[in-house]
Amino acid sequence: MPTYTALTTLPEKANAEALAEALEHMQPEPTGIGSFEMEDGSGLWEVGAYFEEAPDEAGLALLATMHGARPFAVSELPDVDWVAKVRRDLSPVEAGRFFVYGSHDADKVPPDCEPLLIEAAMAFGTGHHGTTLGCLRALDRLATAGFVGRSVLDLGCGTAVLAMAAARIWPGVMLASDIDEVAVEVASANVLANGLEGRVDCVEAEGLDHPRLKAAAPFDLIFANILKGPLLMLAPGITEALSPGGKVILSGILNEQADEVQRVYCELGNSLEYREEIGDWATLTLSKMP
Repeated sequence: MPTYTALTTLPEKANAEALAEALEHMQPEPTGIGSFEMEDGSGLWEVGAYFEEAPDEAGLALLATMHGARPFAVSELPDVDWVAKVRRDLSPVEAGRFFVYGSHDADKVPPDCEPLLIEAAMAFGTGHHGTTLGCLRALDRLATAGFVGRSVLDLGCGTAVLAMAAARIWPGVMLASDIDEVAVEVASANVLANGLEGRVDCVEAEGLDHPRLKAAAPFDLIFANILKGPLLMLAPGITEALSPGGKVILSGILNEQADEVQRVYCELGNSLEYREEIGDWATLTLSKMP
């Protein structure tokens, strides 16, 4: 049985949420609706709906006009087992000493690596995206150079793959925080699946304003693999939460955005140690000056 998708974009979170709510009242009724901020720095939000029968395109056009959105693009998807397809398409990822894999590739884990089990069905932070890969490589470089992070925060953790990577190589309890409740649930499940319970503490928190995060500061290392806007907004708080000489690994930024992010963090008292570009995405490693 085919599935139909209807996708559009529009500015501002409030508009996107209002459109998503309006879609709930359509006939035929959508089986799923979502709104997400796009990661291309455009400031646009994507709103999508899934239907088990062909949607009312005239109704979609009316909703798009009413909410200031672009016309919906309606597509018919083939009947595919998408999780099985993702498992076939996503091969294991090697990032220095780290090996990120799904359970279907457990037989491919090398004996001399730090393994990180992340199921392919988990949409954010599998290691295949240039941002997560860049952060893992940055962590590997720091560890190879002799840096040891005893107090580490993975801010906006997604699957918590970065916090788990730090826990694989350093002592102490690493913190993984995310504003999204589902992300925290996914992170906690991954921690258990990797046998790291008691080594990674997952917290639902907005930014750095949480008692658990405040009590753990200052941090030797902070990962912030999010987006340009939040990175700039959180720059003073992230810098303040670092110990003197502490490191911050920033990603989730497009190559053309990296200079601005670097400038803001350097003006706050950090110095650039390394910059890597993977595809369209940049990863910055900075150190807080003593």
